[in-house]
Amino acid sequence: MEERGELFLEKISMSRTKVAKLCHTFIKDGAKILTHSFSRVVLRVLEKAAAEKKRFSVYVTESQPDAAGLQMAQALRKLNVPVTVVLDAAVGYVLEKVDLVIVGAEGVVESGGIINKIGTYQMALCSKAHNKPFYVVAESFKFVRLYPLNQQDVPDKFKYKADTLKSVQNLSEEHPMIDYTPPSLITLLFTDLGVLTPSAVSDELIKLYL
Repeated sequence: MEERGELFLEKISMSRTKVAKLCHTFIKDGAKILTHSFSRVVLRVLEKAAAEKKRFSVYVTESQPDAAGLQMAQALRKLNVPVTVVLDAAVGYVLEKVDLVIVGAEGVVESGGIINKIGTYQMALCSKAHNKPFYVVAESFKFVRLYPLNQQDVPDKFKYKADTLKSVQNLSEEHPMIDYTPPSLITLLFTDLGVLTPSAVSDELIKLYL
């Protein structure tokens, strides 16, 4: 059991390294990047770009309700990457300053859309409005057989924490932890299977589950 766990962790690390190699080339010298919350894969991409001596700066959302963006900012400062923490409500304001958006994903669904930390959807909408590329970085083990058409289609087990599901009767009064971003708002997905357009995700899922 312990060996399996170690093997799985090794595979995750290898997957993130592959993603970083593919995605860091899209970060140009002098780039201003916006990211959301805390993502180990996004961090690995930015680590790779910094290791390649690229000069770039990052805006990271505070990412309430758990302020996970502060963890991301701290990790980036350790890499000596210039970073600014912004309010979740300031995404639209900040987007006109940035060159690209990079986010992680908690799940990549069959349509090529993603499930990720709450606030990702509004970031994608604002990116589209400002005509800025919206890139997703994710390991292939996060591909899920799910086809939501809107926010309400996402199962509660994804939206809420386990203790919330057990203890709360009326979930309509709870804040969801994730949202759904449709494929029409995503420019490219960088995965350990390669660089994919959202429409190519379903083909990859078929290969994985056959």
